Amino acid sequence: MAKTFFVTGTDTEVGKTFVTRALMRAAREAGKKVLGYKPVASGCELVEGELKNSDALTLRAESSLLLPYAMHNPYAFAPAIAPHIAAREANEPISIARIGEGLARLKETAADWIFAEGAGGWRLPLDERHFLSDWAKKEHLPVILVVGARLGCINHALLTLEAIRHDGLVVAGWVLNRVDPQMSHYKDNAETLKAMISAPLLGELPWLPDDGGTAAGFIDLAPLLK
Repeated sequence: MAKTFFVTGTDTEVGKTFVTRALMRAAREAGKKVLGYKPVASGCELVEGELKNSDALTLRAESSLLLPYAMHNPYAFAPAIAPHIAAREANEPISIARIGEGLARLKETAADWIFAEGAGGWRLPLDERHFLSDWAKKEHLPVILVVGARLGCINHALLTLEAIRHDGLVVAGWVLNRVDPQMSHYKDNAETLKAMISAPLLGELPWLPDDGGTAAGFIDLAPLLK
C-alpha cells in the first residue's frame, strides 16, 4: 500500500505546490511511482464542464499514473477564497470522511508514494468545527513542512511545528523555499531555522521563478526512505 505524506506550509503562498512537485519529481527519478492529491482547492476554473484547480492539475501532471481529475481533487470550488467559505456558498460541506475515501482509492492503485498537499497553513478550516489537519491526524500521516523564506518565517515555522507535534504527528522533514529573493539576511535566517528545527531538512530551494523541473535537484529524499 502506498505511503502517504501530507505537505503543509507555514502560510498561504509559500510554494507548497512548487515543493510538492519537486518532491514528486525527485521520487519518480528515484524509481518511485507517485501520485499527487489535493483534497480541497478553491480558485478553480471551469474546464470541459468540470471545475479544476491549477495546483491540482500540476500534481496530476507530475503523477506516474493517469487517473480522472476528481481522484486527485475531490473538492474544487470556483471562488479564490477560504475553502470553508467557498463550500458554504456552494452548499457543499467538506467531509473528512469523503477526503479519506479519496485517499483510500489512491492507495488501491500501483503507486508507491502519495503526496497530499494541503491548502493554506496547518489550521485550514473545513467548517466552523473542523480543520484539514484533523484529517491528517485521523489518517496518521507523516508531515512535510514547507517554510516560505520571508520576514516572519521563523515564528511561523516554529509555531506550525509545535502544532503538528501537539497533534501527535511525525514531522518527516521540512523544505526551505526562498519565495522572496529580496529577503534581508536570508542566510542568517536560514541558519537560524536549521539550528532550531529538529527535523530532517529535505531541501533548500533557491529563488526559481520558473523552475523548469530543476527544483527536484535540490531535494534529498534519504530521510523519507527510512
